[in-house]
Amino acid sequence: MKATGIVRRIDDLGRVVVPKEIRKTLRIREGDPLEIFTDREGEIILKKYSPIGELSAFAKQYAEALTQSTGHIVSITDKDNHIAVSGGGKKELMNKPVGKGLEELMESRKMVLAGAGDKNYVPLTEHESEPYAHEVICPIISEGDVIGSVIMVNRDKRENMGEVEKKLASTAAGFLGRQIEQ
Repeated sequence: MKATGIVRRIDDLGRVVVPKEIRKTLRIREGDPLEIFTDREGEIILKKYSPIGELSAFAKQYAEALTQSTGHIVSITDKDNHIAVSGGGKKELMNKPVGKGLEELMESRKMVLAGAGDKNYVPLTEHESEPYAHEVICPIISEGDVIGSVIMVNRDKRENMGEVEKKLASTAAGFLGRQIEQ
């Protein structure tokens, strides 16, 4: 664990303010859930909670099944990171933070089908080395909240994506959203 040098007092209601610099660095926004852990040495650990992270093994299997049936690279994200990747994109996507554009797209609750040159193309990470030829992105919504996204991409410019991929991504997002609710 890394010390920050920041000290905060507990107020009369038992609250502690997480400093703005730390919230910004860890991408913690107002209303984000935090998990609380304790250890034997008396330490209290706050960890950003990811409902999709709870299903990471299941999300990985779902991504692999989509890749197997479509031949596309599939990534499932929570609001901050790519948590399950299948089909050849692991190195550039797995555990990488989602890009600002992808974060904004999820919050807008819109689905995107785009090619690399299109104005609505969204980079999947902050530092996407080269754009994918085509992408389909669908937000995962659970109990009215956006909790992540299902992404299908390919590198082959000749292999267009269309309504089938949109329906598959939408079905996957709906299914994962309902799994969280149970």
